[in-house]
Amino acid sequence: MSPHHFRLAANIGLDLLRALGVAVGIVVFTFFVIRMIPGDVVDVRGIEGSLTYSQQSAMREELGLNKPWLTQFLDWSGMILTGDLGQSARFARPIADLLGAVLPSTLLLGATALAIGIVVGVTVSVLAVLFPRSVFVPVVDFITIWSITVPTFSIGIMSLIVFAVWLGWIPAIGNFLVPALILGLDTAGSIAKALHEDMREVQTSEFVRSARARGVSHARIVLRHILPNALTVTIAIIGLMLAGVFTGAITMEVVFGLPGLGTLTLQAIKGRDYAVVQAIIIWLGVTVIFANFVADTIRKLINPRLRTI
Repeated sequence: MSPHHFRLAANIGLDLLRALGVAVGIVVFTFFVIRMIPGDVVDVRGIEGSLTYSQQSAMREELGLNKPWLTQFLDWSGMILTGDLGQSARFARPIADLLGAVLPSTLLLGATALAIGIVVGVTVSVLAVLFPRSVFVPVVDFITIWSITVPTFSIGIMSLIVFAVWLGWIPAIGNFLVPALILGLDTAGSIAKALHEDMREVQTSEFVRSARARGVSHARIVLRHILPNALTVTIAIIGLMLAGVFTGAITMEVVFGLPGLGTLTLQAIKGRDYAVVQAIIIWLGVTVIFANFVADTIRKLINPRLRTI
């Protein structure tokens, strides 16, 4: 193995160890923090009147909720390591089945929003550099300010009031396109700001001035030289944006009544279904960590200067 490939492998290995460490931290933190919430699924079932006092005691014994937290954690960790997410006490179904039923909807909404954000953010940024005196420059500023100052949750509710209640253009429940556009525009603002600034900075580089001196067209310089050199920051931002996109997707599912991870999360929180809430939070955390690891690896493959070893 050449020194170049050794350094690359060592960097990726260290990044993977860091990612695994963060993932373990999320698992431990999630388990104990959730148990600080007052009440559990047995209390909720008792308040609803579906369980007698003796049945509550028997159910708490069956679920192991009367054991010390550390014992519960060790039992649960051993189960997780075997790939068993456990059983939902609220829905009386395996948690893996519950997640498998709702994840496709959430993944589709999140992926659609991310695709819209990437296409809009990159396109507007490139056009703003290609045509620096055009309307595309203020458009970059507009969507950037929009993504920073306007909460997606508020826009979702406002969209329902305006387009569903007042105008009747969209259904009040089950609309997919509007939340995808809201999340996509929010993502586009973050991408456009960073990419536009980075492309403007790359414009002042020596190799760009050399290309202009050789008579290379402005469009070719932007697309073949400036854009590829500015993409490393954008790739990192896209990795970081995954957290916001998928948590935003969960929020939009609740607002627009979409069947997905958001609805399941809300029901699990209301029912104090610890196992389901843990599984959802851990899935989100591990997904984001893995996505950031992949994005960082791609950046280092593109730009060797980012390697630390």
